[in-house]
Amino acid sequence: MVATQHSQASRVGAQVLKDGGDAVDAAIAVGFALGVVEPWMSGPGGGGAMLIWREDEQKAYALNFGMVSPAALDPADYPLTGQGRVSDLFPWPSVEDDRNVVGATAIAIPGMVAGMEAAHRRFATMPWGDLLAPARDIARAGPLADWYSALLTTSSARLIAQDPDLAAIFLEDGTWPRIGGWTATRQQRLDFSGMAATLDRLIEAGARDFYEGDIAAALVADVQGKGGSLSRDDLRNYVAAFHEPLGLDRGAARIHAMPGLTAGPTLADYFARLPVSGHLDVPAMADALFGAYEHRLATMGHDGETHGSPACTSHFSIVDRHGNMVALTQTLLSIFGSRTLSQSTGLLMNNGIMWFDPEPGKPNSLAPGKPCLMNICPTIVREPSGGFAVGASGGRKIMGAVAQLATMMTDAGMSLEEAFHHPRIDCSGEVLIADAALPREVLETLSAGHRTEARPNMTYPFAWACPSAVHRIDGRNAGCTEVMSPWADALREDDV
Repeated sequence: MVATQHSQASRVGAQVLKDGGDAVDAAIAVGFALGVVEPWMSGPGGGGAMLIWREDEQKAYALNFGMVSPAALDPADYPLTGQGRVSDLFPWPSVEDDRNVVGATAIAIPGMVAGMEAAHRRFATMPWGDLLAPARDIARAGPLADWYSALLTTSSARLIAQDPDLAAIFLEDGTWPRIGGWTATRQQRLDFSGMAATLDRLIEAGARDFYEGDIAAALVADVQGKGGSLSRDDLRNYVAAFHEPLGLDRGAARIHAMPGLTAGPTLADYFARLPVSGHLDVPAMADALFGAYEHRLATMGHDGETHGSPACTSHFSIVDRHGNMVALTQTLLSIFGSRTLSQSTGLLMNNGIMWFDPEPGKPNSLAPGKPCLMNICPTIVREPSGGFAVGASGGRKIMGAVAQLATMMTDAGMSLEEAFHHPRIDCSGEVLIADAALPREVLETLSAGHRTEARPNMTYPFAWACPSAVHRIDGRNAGCTEVMSPWADALREDDV
């Protein structure tokens, strides 16, 4: 079972499983495919993390391939304007020319390719090239420009227009999003020939070419040519690392989460604050979420997010016929990342520098050679009857969504489908955002304890995160995706 934010990527993963691959094989293929079909969310120009469950070992593995600031980055090149805060994901003090948000100066060292290589080297059963070929083929054909891609492109059109190379792919006449007409007989597709050639090179030369070969040389030349500080040494020295996952018990369940500079420690803090009640207590969940976020901000760095921002990340979950699982989250950070294209490779580049606080003297202040503090929260929960893999996109909303879904399934005994259709809350900002579909008495209790706004669940913008999960019970697999996401889908290998 493969649950992703895009049905075409789910189909790629399901086909790998059908062809005899396991969950890690499918994850590598899906990760690269998502970088083509929703390139504004994630791809080789970004980073992320994955949790892996190996059924034969009864063991979880955590693989971090997050972004890192370049060694030559100088915090003095990001002077504060003293005039308000940035308008993107995080309310940092505004930097001159938004150099930490937009353009090549916002680009951190990408880790996705190294992460996929590390997972392939340790666990995969199928050849590297076979797993990248589906993404290459989709890029050659060009991803479809439909109403949803046009909506997401419109949200960043003004910034996309600042990079002529990026605008040439996504905008008509440098202004309007590319999309087929109302009565068009032919579908319009985006020109991803540059990315297709890069994927071809990765297939032929291997993953290290991204960090040491022709791709590395092209990336550095492009980024430095547009004003960034990424260097050949930055790429050559980058390492994706395996770590021991965080582990905590919840009744009969064992929760495995990402350690380090992710939302995993905050998830563990949330569960430590929430008593095991045997039923769903939404107000108690809200209190635990607010407490966990407050602790995160005080100890790991301020990473507050505005509620109006779109979910700018890809998450997917996979379980294979043997019970192996993967929960993987990958991202460019902002939608369209730095809104900068590496024109020689066709890759959209991240804006990982925005993860850092540009104000000196803070726990997460901008510095060279420093790993980014990520919001991602891929999680695997093991239960006596099997378990589930879950995660989400949506910036700082991610952890709250994962926490609630996991609580619904462990404490309240909900099925995967029941949990995904249950109204949720978000406590990642000063105001609690509650789904208006919650019972009136619950909304009243929430309002009595917190400043609360009730909102309807919509396709755009998401007031909550966008989760995807798979569940295995007594050898039977199920999958579910965010019910309001128009592209998302969960597919079995029998569906292809």
